[in-house]
Amino acid sequence: MAPSFRLSSAPESADEATAHKEIYDQLRRVAETFPSAPSLIGLPCSRHPDGWYTFTNGVVSSMVIKEHLTARATDIFLTTFPKSGTTWLKALLYSTLHRGTDELVAHSPHQLVPFLESQVFVNDRIPDLSSLPSPRLFMTHIPSQSLPDSVATSGCKVVYLCRDPKDCFVSLWHFWNRFMPWDIDEAHRQFCDGVSQFGPFWEHILGYWRWHVEKPNQVLFLTYEELAADTLGQLRRLAEFVGCPFTTEEQKHGVDRNIVEACALENMSGLEVNRSGTITIADSTVPNNTFFRRGVVGDWRNHLTPEMARRIDEITKSKFKGSGLLLHPQFLQVKRE
Repeated sequence: MAPSFRLSSAPESADEATAHKEIYDQLRRVAETFPSAPSLIGLPCSRHPDGWYTFTNGVVSSMVIKEHLTARATDIFLTTFPKSGTTWLKALLYSTLHRGTDELVAHSPHQLVPFLESQVFVNDRIPDLSSLPSPRLFMTHIPSQSLPDSVATSGCKVVYLCRDPKDCFVSLWHFWNRFMPWDIDEAHRQFCDGVSQFGPFWEHILGYWRWHVEKPNQVLFLTYEELAADTLGQLRRLAEFVGCPFTTEEQKHGVDRNIVEACALENMSGLEVNRSGTITIADSTVPNNTFFRRGVVGDWRNHLTPEMARRIDEITKSKFKGSGLLLHPQFLQVKRE
């Protein structure tokens, strides 16, 4: 079974800490040469040479990861654009690999499966992850083209979850408004311009979609809408993909159904750890309850004007044309063979 990914790994020696800081400092100097972008919620933002945006420290961390994380064939990488159902996916897959949900009672999904770029490779740390037993379960928002080369060449499993762009945008806007006011018109303009955390949104999805089309046995492509409509069926599909299918006997005894129920938004959001606990993201302490809102498909209708929705739809149709990804009136769908 996959290990519980604790962040309290053995401390670095003084020599290791010095060497790692030098690596980060060098890459920070490199990042200073990258084009700057309009700030996101008042924080400095940079454009990665691969064409995507995020906070400058996230760009640096992504470059450290690319050079210092070596994937193994048995690894599982969870990948999403921010606010696409990440917390839910972490809980579902972690519980599936462990065949139980007890740890969800005491730990946030973001403690069990931390973000590589904002919880693991941060604060000048380059942890030695080689001692983690297989299968190692990793999570990242990094676009496909900027992952370590070994992720593709190792043949490890990659699970990608995407979401309707309008719902994704509204969830992003709500999330950041928990920390500071963010005018929705300005947020919408930046999102449509492609300047969003790990965006542009559309290129992020297309990168993983094309990888899935090329190598469907390596990359599983899921949509939030499919997961919401048939959580049990999609969980079984997910378990099969990562090589941990539910047996007939397990299904008979409701092991998979129990996981679906325990990982449901209404259950997880009511747990004490998620109501009053916190996690550390980079240098910030973040309340766990900020990762839970409504999770409703189509909630964008309560927040976007018709013109705002139309603008996102127009961009989506243009970007996805000919890709096999279809925009339907209610949600994103995938053309499956």
